[in-house]
Amino acid sequence: MTAPITDARTLTVMRQGASLGAAEDLDFGIELLNRARRGQLEPTLRLYRPQPTVAFGQRDAKLPGFEAAARACRTLGFEPLVRKAGGRAAAYHQGTLVVDHVEPHHDAIAGAKSRFDYFGQMLAGALRSVGLHAAVGEIPGEYCPGEFSVHGVDPEFPAHRVKLVGTAQRVVSGAWLFSSVVVVQDSAPIREVLTASYEALGLDWDPATAGAADDLLPGLDVPAVEEAIVKAYAGHAELREGDFRTLLG
Repeated sequence: MTAPITDARTLTVMRQGASLGAAEDLDFGIELLNRARRGQLEPTLRLYRPQPTVAFGQRDAKLPGFEAAARACRTLGFEPLVRKAGGRAAAYHQGTLVVDHVEPHHDAIAGAKSRFDYFGQMLAGALRSVGLHAAVGEIPGEYCPGEFSVHGVDPEFPAHRVKLVGTAQRVVSGAWLFSSVVVVQDSAPIREVLTASYEALGLDWDPATAGAADDLLPGLDVPAVEEAIVKAYAGHAELREGDFRTLLG
């Protein structure tokens, strides 16, 4: 696993106890990125469970079917939003864990691709530590496809692979934000809303690739995955617990 270009020696872990709202959660990650860019935030790891959201890519928003896709999301109880990062539509809800890693860095663009590899491998290792068969790599037909997606394998049916983690990155002059969405529980609503959204957008994909960690390991829950990821990060930097409320002042 190639080390990322990073200055972090200490990482403050901020556990967000409750969602700020679908749009507000997404926007707050960008706010933290801007604070880091201005030298107002040290390396920070923010963990939270989001409201039901479908985060569309900017290319999705330009397609003729976008408004129909957005209406389908609302009908199914998901808030449609357009994120600033690239990629295609991804869905998440309170059975998922969002990990926002923000760092100030003098040359943030230099390590962009290596971060995808490094943190993808780290997250796959964290999932393996709780008993999943997880690996890094795009699987055919996955939603929001990416070279460094993390997928899980059904040990009884090895040909069945499901996407468990999607990652995205936003880089500005002086800082970067690396965001990971880990689907842990309750995959059915995610599969349903993605099916409706991709159909409206006219995009091909394989709904069988949308799953959750507990589909492969029944009984696994978000707190267990969160602790595994925090433990994995402890091998990346010295961790210290912070109070999320201090970021809201």
